[in-house]
Amino acid sequence: MTTLYDRIGGAPVIETLIPAFYARVLADPNLSPFFKHASMDSLQGMQQQFFAMALGGPVAYTGRPLGSVHHGRGITTSHFSAFVKHLLETLSAIGISPQEADEVIARIDTFANEITGTSY
Repeated sequence: MTTLYDRIGGAPVIETLIPAFYARVLADPNLSPFFKHASMDSLQGMQQQFFAMALGGPVAYTGRPLGSVHHGRGITTSHFSAFVKHLLETLSAIGISPQEADEVIARIDTFANEITGTSY
């Protein structure tokens, strides 16, 4: 069975996706403050691992648990929705089919409660 990671193009697509996605996120005045003090190189490296893992790739995510990384940062469901909107736009811009983009979003949505703190 082919994974979503493989169907969208694997590591090369993830390596293209993450910088393009963060260019959109950082241009959003409602989201950019969350990254003011972040090392973007480190963040993007962790995001590449996270996305690869979340999409069924052969990569282990070695970052801290999402709940602890995002806890207390004031990330609301509105922020998460904007983040996902930028992700969907980026997936489309790099040529991911609408069906596969929806699958990517569905996978990322499973982490919404950890990121927004609504699971606490």
